[in-house]
Amino acid sequence: MIRALYDWTIRLADHPHALWALGAVSFIESSFFPIPPDVLMIPMIIARPSRAWLIATVALVTSVLGGLFGYFIGWAMWDSLGRPILEFYGKTEAADLFADRFNAYGAWAVLIAGVTPFPFKVITIVSGWTGLSLPVFVVSAIVARGLRFFVVAGLLWKFGPPIRDFIERRLGLMFTLFVAILLGGFALVRYL
Repeated sequence: MIRALYDWTIRLADHPHALWALGAVSFIESSFFPIPPDVLMIPMIIARPSRAWLIATVALVTSVLGGLFGYFIGWAMWDSLGRPILEFYGKTEAADLFADRFNAYGAWAVLIAGVTPFPFKVITIVSGWTGLSLPVFVVSAIVARGLRFFVVAGLLWKFGPPIRDFIERRLGLMFTLFVAILLGGFALVRYL
């Protein structure tokens, strides 16, 4: 099953709509979706290293736009949509406790959440809810997501064939590590 999913994702890299799919996943991940765009981005770059920078740019732009949508959810739709999303991630009480202090360190929160497995959508929604300066939010999101996506793209572009070989020979291990990191990010959200 894992091999079939991996092969499907690699084939998707050559599909005419691959960048659109990446953009959609990247956008919704930054505002409410739990699966990170790396799931598509990494296989796409492995399959087509010559497009690494374009793929990273699409992920960056759509992630920041999705982050703005998350910000909007927190700012304009906190009660109807923002709070239920944070309840799903178990962060409503924590959000209430640190709302006043958030803006003092909001840029750092956006930066850290943007480059780590911590679910970025939690920070985008809380940023809007607490009224974090929009220019501070946008600059922090661009820097964080740019670092995340372009470092991954650069590493895969430079070392792509050995990485692809490593991943394909240890697909079960790679899938297990990915799931562990993803679940670790959600656990981090729950307990912070």
